Amino acid sequence: MLDVRRLRLLRELKLRGTIAAVASALSYTPSAVSQQLALLEEEARVPLLVKAGRRVQLTPEAELLVEHTVALLERLELMEAEIHSSLTEVRGTVRLAVFQSAALGIIPQALSVIARDYPQLRIKMTQREPESALFETWTREFDLVIAEQYPGHAAPRHPDLDMIPLYADELSLAVPIASGITTLAEAAGSAWVMEPRGTASRHWAEQQCRRAGIEPDVRFETADLQAHIRLVESGHATAILPGLVWGSRTPTVELRPMPGLPRRSVFTSVRESSVSRPSIIACREVLEQVVQSFAPE
Repeated sequence: MLDVRRLRLLRELKLRGTIAAVASALSYTPSAVSQQLALLEEEARVPLLVKAGRRVQLTPEAELLVEHTVALLERLELMEAEIHSSLTEVRGTVRLAVFQSAALGIIPQALSVIARDYPQLRIKMTQREPESALFETWTREFDLVIAEQYPGHAAPRHPDLDMIPLYADELSLAVPIASGITTLAEAAGSAWVMEPRGTASRHWAEQQCRRAGIEPDVRFETADLQAHIRLVESGHATAILPGLVWGSRTPTVELRPMPGLPRRSVFTSVRESSVSRPSIIACREVLEQVVQSFAPE
């Protein structure tokens, strides 16, 4: 009988490419991963790995095992979901990955609702950028992800992950109070704070500025949107901020509408094999309830 945990390590090696990456992702040591894969090779009675320089490659027999492992893990997760769906009480742990502004604007209120309505449900939240969060949900490191995609920038798609819209988050020009700036064009002489290069939000913000006929003077670069807010509040920068950073709080800077009133799409994703888990259903319902409270009356 092949050990399912060792089969999962083989699949992780297929996905991540190196034993070191597998060890880092699963909080093992590289020697422990190597030892478990060697034991799996003994169990399978066929070669599974061959050396290729400093790396290892999967043999055709290992590739076949990985194919079956994917199906096996899906069936196990589906079995667990069906067992849990027979229960009337929502309980257990949901591993949630979330990007920063959703962590600021949605999660605190959602946790309050869950504590009140589902006291046996435990949420473990980790902040991740959407691209890595979606991948790690697909690889079963997380159960549920809240992710985003900017206009014209589609989020990565992975097999067996659904994508359910959660919130259309308005993007606004954020300027210091009494700055007199009302449009992107009028911010031509401003210092800007933006997220790091390579992110969808940075590329989108730069494109908006260029369409308005300006090249933004990006003097401050940080992924921390709270730092964006403080720099704008203190009069040192201009930014483009999503509405979620405020949640139900009153903005502390002046927000100006952008041309066309653009919105980024916030959505949730889970593996299709866990869609029917009561804990996942409950989490999604709570998240929907929270974002509906943001709608203007």
